[in-house]
Amino acid sequence: MTLSAGVDSILQNLGVHRDRYRYGTRAVRSPLTGETVGQVKDADPAGVSDAIEQSEKAFIAWRSFPAPRRGEFVRLLGEELRATKTELGRLVTIETGKILSEGHGEVQEMIDICDFAVGLSRQLYGLTIASERPHHRMMEQWHPLGPVGIITAFNFPVAVWSWNAALALVCGNPVIWKPSDKTPLTALAVEALVGRAATRFGDAPAGLSTVLIGGREIGEMLVDDARVPLVSATGSTAMGQLVGPRLARRFARAILELGGNNASIVCPSADLDLALRAICFAAVGTAGQRCTSLRRLFVHHSVHDSLVARLKQAYAAVQIGNSLTNSGLLVGPLIDEAAFHRMQETLAEARKLGGQVVGGDRFEAVSYPAAYYVKPALVEMPEQIGPVLRETFAPILYVMKFSDFDEALALHNEVRQGLSSSIFSTDIHEVEKFLSVVGSDCGIANVNIGPSGAEIGGAFGGEKETGGGREAGSDAWKAYMRRVTSTINFGNDLPLAQGVKFDIV
Repeated sequence: MTLSAGVDSILQNLGVHRDRYRYGTRAVRSPLTGETVGQVKDADPAGVSDAIEQSEKAFIAWRSFPAPRRGEFVRLLGEELRATKTELGRLVTIETGKILSEGHGEVQEMIDICDFAVGLSRQLYGLTIASERPHHRMMEQWHPLGPVGIITAFNFPVAVWSWNAALALVCGNPVIWKPSDKTPLTALAVEALVGRAATRFGDAPAGLSTVLIGGREIGEMLVDDARVPLVSATGSTAMGQLVGPRLARRFARAILELGGNNASIVCPSADLDLALRAICFAAVGTAGQRCTSLRRLFVHHSVHDSLVARLKQAYAAVQIGNSLTNSGLLVGPLIDEAAFHRMQETLAEARKLGGQVVGGDRFEAVSYPAAYYVKPALVEMPEQIGPVLRETFAPILYVMKFSDFDEALALHNEVRQGLSSSIFSTDIHEVEKFLSVVGSDCGIANVNIGPSGAEIGGAFGGEKETGGGREAGSDAWKAYMRRVTSTINFGNDLPLAQGVKFDIV
């Protein structure tokens, strides 16, 4: 069966009509082979405006549903995802190129956040606050905010939507989704599953969840429309630098999940067997195309040579290829030709600056001329300069040697991104310092695991040029709601705060 036929089978099983993915003008290409697997239709400006209007109407109805009832809708969505995990995970692999276990893992992440959100629907807690005035009570409430725009990237085409959508829905908000133009088929599949959940739910308002396919212009319309009070956008720092100010101009909220130039520090006391496995997954997994991928590795001089030698052996043994045809493979392709050329330009720059590069060239053993499989690159750099300071979305790991722990911390924090980080150490002083206020400046700081990947129970996001947004667990739900502080006077007098006197006759 060709990939195109496989896509047909999956989408038809999920209830997506062929008109949605076969007769449009935007070609959808699988990085696994380079072949076209779909032809989708772009939304037009009038269609975008109509979708936002429908979302506004849905909000008026949905906000009045009790929160646990909204949670029931998300529970049904989770059931649909469980029932179709194998098919949807396979579609993720076809559209992104990530290995099959990662495709299935991404759907599991959707299921997990649905479970989290169902519980959350009974825990949207406010506070009771002590008043300084007699016979007064203060309280805090959280109310639905309004339609939520979600702009997602190709590398996690469905999981990031679910982080936002599951929370937004239980918080009382409809969602409008602009998926990456590289991965619209998975969005259509999820749209169909949402439709199934809505049918089972019974009285969900029309417009509760909408997919808008297209290029940059669709995202711009969401960002600029005053009817959308919150936009969650995942992508490059350059994208965030455009989105953030445009939302700020109209006083809208932003959840920005942008670049990550993530690092790990390997200390003398580290368990090198554990570190080796963690480093390889973090640097090589998803062909280096995660926002949390490991890109910089600082290794203490006492263990540098032995660890680097073992890394080179591991890199040489990594199995590369199409995981749909061989389940034992660990690395799939880059998303497209442009990503391959950016990787090659970056490696050439590193070489000019004294970097010693192992790997990084095209993997010719995979015979798909229009697909871009590469050997992961290990680059020993004399110092942190040039391309090391930037994020390149490819499997490039820069390795640098250090002698002093404080020096390593300073280098770790020197870059402009601040998403994820980790330390490998069994020294309690190093570990605690890394996690302290003078340690890692990232939104995620791990100990004895790599920086890549995250569980949905914690808030996901980073600092500095990563954007500052938070999604998924902890109290990230508060971003999708508006806070109301109320004071109730149950007495017969009117004492004023701060002892102010304002007596009238």
